Amino acid sequence: MAETATLHIFRFDPEKDKSPYFKTYDVAITAKMNVLEALLDIVDKQDGSLSLRYACRGAICGSCAMYINGSYRLACQTMIANLNPSDITVGPLPHLPNIKDLVVDMTPFFEKYERIVPYLIRNSAPLEKEIPQNLKQRKAIDEMIDCILCGCCYSSCPMVWTHRNFLGPAALTKANRFVQDSRDEGLDQRLSIVAGEDGIWRCHTIFNCADACPKKINTTASIQDLKRKTIARRLHLA
Repeated sequence: MAETATLHIFRFDPEKDKSPYFKTYDVAITAKMNVLEALLDIVDKQDGSLSLRYACRGAICGSCAMYINGSYRLACQTMIANLNPSDITVGPLPHLPNIKDLVVDMTPFFEKYERIVPYLIRNSAPLEKEIPQNLKQRKAIDEMIDCILCGCCYSSCPMVWTHRNFLGPAALTKANRFVQDSRDEGLDQRLSIVAGEDGIWRCHTIFNCADACPKKINTTASIQDLKRKTIARRLHLA
């Protein structure tokens, strides 16, 4: 393995720069080094002005989602050994407002997440104990629960790029997570939220979102599930 890696990093400071540019850094690397560690090494030893977002370092929080070598990735999950160390390009998530360098504004993303009511809705009397699920009921939501809200699918979606009010694949997948949850009682409310021109019917089934997801969640399948459920409800079949 090469002893150094060359990183071309997207830079933009709105207080100083007229336009974005890429700056090149060489980093001494180890066999098990990931891209996030290389970026932090640059911050510590070469350029403390470089801005990036990260938290858990364990591919759980989703904070370090970036556009690395033309693919949507988590920087903490992307091993330099699996890339060409002599030519690594790191940019922020595309199609989101840039705050500074590798940091984007996730406000639109989380506003849409809030719109789908991302918690269990209970219309019956308050419970005094937990609601049990059997293995089959839990399995129905396993994949969707793995969503870490990193924003990769949202950033990759052409409908998000061109339709500002579209809920996006992450919010719709989370909506389906609750629709499929045996403990939830808000089916009609959820379907009324997602079943519109800014919801499931805006999806053109391009599969960019499923391809971009670092957790390998089939977000497109969730949107199709919601479409089928909506049609069934309108035809009084479910």
